[in-house]
Amino acid sequence: MRTLTAPPSMSEQVYQEILGEIVSGRLPQNARLIQEDVARDLGVSRHPVQQAFILLRNQGFVREAPGRGVEVTPIDIEFVRNLYEIRAAAEGLACSLAANRGADKAAKHGAKLIEEGRKAERECSVSKLINADVKFHEFLYEISGNKLIKEMTQPYWLHLRRLMGEVLMRDETPRRIWDQHQEILDSVIEGDASKAEKLARLHISRTAEVFVARLEKQRSHGNFALASST
Repeated sequence: MRTLTAPPSMSEQVYQEILGEIVSGRLPQNARLIQEDVARDLGVSRHPVQQAFILLRNQGFVREAPGRGVEVTPIDIEFVRNLYEIRAAAEGLACSLAANRGADKAAKHGAKLIEEGRKAERECSVSKLINADVKFHEFLYEISGNKLIKEMTQPYWLHLRRLMGEVLMRDETPRRIWDQHQEILDSVIEGDASKAEKLARLHISRTAEVFVARLEKQRSHGNFALASST
């Protein structure tokens, strides 16, 4: 039998459209979305918009708004800390396994990924930097030989993309990130599992510290509405 591929449903298309606006920052925190307005703007009925809202709410990207509709969920500092703690553990494991199982692949393909990131940095393109960053880390998951790492972290990457837009292109952050990526890659190529794990965990922890510090500074100046921790 041949494989059947169904086109994305209207609800999925609406979901992807709204999600893209949130992740890119074009829909800012606390932006209100009214079902009827979204349906009119996208030229669809209310039902697929309602279904998209339900999925986005379940994933934490929107929440019920006072009165009508939903609003884009503000970034919560405690959520960020928890997210990066999980990511640090997953990245450390992935890089340790990659050093043991994928050193040859890292040597063959890793340099190209680093160059893509450096190029995005030179072009000052946030979208390209985010894509290059995701591609680099997913490459490490792949060569780790443990498919569950990618499956486990996949639900968090949409939130991470949204967060990364706040960190990238600030002062020397992009250059530091790709310097750290190079160090991680070198340790994987060398087959040094202990060093690779340590560097990966440190890389994620540093990123989290920078991001949380910036969020706290913005909150103290009243420029960034944050949800209370839950």
